[in-house]
Amino acid sequence: MDQQAFQAGKAAYQNGDFATAQALLAAAVSPGEVCGACDHMRGNALMKMGMYAEAADAYGKALEDTSYGKVGALSSNRGRALMAAGQDAMAEVALEQALADPAYDNKYKANMALASLRHRHGDSRGAGAAYRAAAIDEYNPDPAPALVALGQCLLELGRPVDAVEALRTALDFSAAPGAQASIYAQLGEAFVAGSRMQEALDAFGHATADGSYTLTPQQQAACTAARNAVAALGRSTGGTDALLAEAGYGGSGAMDPLDPLGKSGEFIPSPEDTGFFSISEQDIVAADKKQAKAKKKKRGGAKVLVVVIVLLVLVAGAAGFAYYKGFGWPTQEDVVSDLFYAKTDGTDMGAYIAGSVSSDERTAIESILPANAQISITGVDRSMSSSTVSLTATLSQGGTQDYVVSLVRDGIGWKVSNVQLSFQSLTSSSTDSNSGASADVTGTDAGGTSNDASAGASSDGGSGTTTETGEATTEG
Repeated sequence: MDQQAFQAGKAAYQNGDFATAQALLAAAVSPGEVCGACDHMRGNALMKMGMYAEAADAYGKALEDTSYGKVGALSSNRGRALMAAGQDAMAEVALEQALADPAYDNKYKANMALASLRHRHGDSRGAGAAYRAAAIDEYNPDPAPALVALGQCLLELGRPVDAVEALRTALDFSAAPGAQASIYAQLGEAFVAGSRMQEALDAFGHATADGSYTLTPQQQAACTAARNAVAALGRSTGGTDALLAEAGYGGSGAMDPLDPLGKSGEFIPSPEDTGFFSISEQDIVAADKKQAKAKKKKRGGAKVLVVVIVLLVLVAGAAGFAYYKGFGWPTQEDVVSDLFYAKTDGTDMGAYIAGSVSSDERTAIESILPANAQISITGVDRSMSSSTVSLTATLSQGGTQDYVVSLVRDGIGWKVSNVQLSFQSLTSSSTDSNSGASADVTGTDAGGTSNDASAGASSDGGSGTTTETGEATTEG
């Protein structure tokens, strides 16, 4: 190895001249020679320059120097470089290799990157597991970003109460006022998703207290829904426990999914249970006219005719099977669409809400709906006696918000039993800034790499000393 070129490369690196540094460090190694310290620092310089694929190659060459060691640090940095270069499959392998190194103390770095990788591929569960591992790592100097990202994953998994706990814990570890404001805003969203409206208002109040943080359109919509619910219910916390229990967090009297009719073993309804088999063409036409009168937005006669024909065929041939599969008239999609239209038009929403819903619960449903929103149905989960509809609402003030609407069977049709905010379709972009994803991988990976390089280069004069502090700031 050319020691003069190596020392000159280290000096250029410390002075921030990364182009010169990487050129000198590459020249310091003879063809066929391996030098972990040279290639490690060269990878750092290439990361600083945004040359991610070349940086990954440099870290790979450093791994070939078995005498250098630092397998965990090199694999972690290589994984993040590969992520930034868009080579996610190879990145995941490298990050797993980093976690498998028992001598690697900074596993939280690899876990943060791995979580970000999983999150951007829609694996909220796998991402949450990695974020949790990063948060509880004793070597992690700042677990707050991991906890915040974990809270987001829990929201996407439909676990708002658990998300609340993760975000509350993040507040305990976060000292910066600006960071706390953002966490409080996310905490407000989690409270709304868990139907804890007064607590949501308190959280949003903390987020905006000093005027330095502005709620996103989605957060503003959630705040408005919470404010409307509290005002309508006329008390601070009443009415929310029942909604929370309905979402699966405590309470009793839940329906047995294996026996929805309460008659063990009877999975297909009889005519006495539903009346579905005995309806006539006149019944269907009458129901259709009643439904059309309630709508202010015309849907066109052709669609009505097609639905009538389809229902007639079902009644004549396979009505029981259709009912068992969750079909009926009006459809779940129509009921949900009409409910949102009624909110915009200011008309009575009672025609679309189940009779079993209490007055407080109905008020909560009406208050959580946005006015003047354009909705797009994204999914329907049908079953014989209950269904859920997922939708995205484009808000009048900008941005979008996802909702999940629960429905129960009402004769041959459906009525709404609950409406909740949903975070299922969020992408990982909201957490990439905290986790080292490609969105800001330049600062994160380059900084993190510098720290790892310094550990291996300390015998050569501690070349990474000046960037070690920077690493803790950028990656933490």
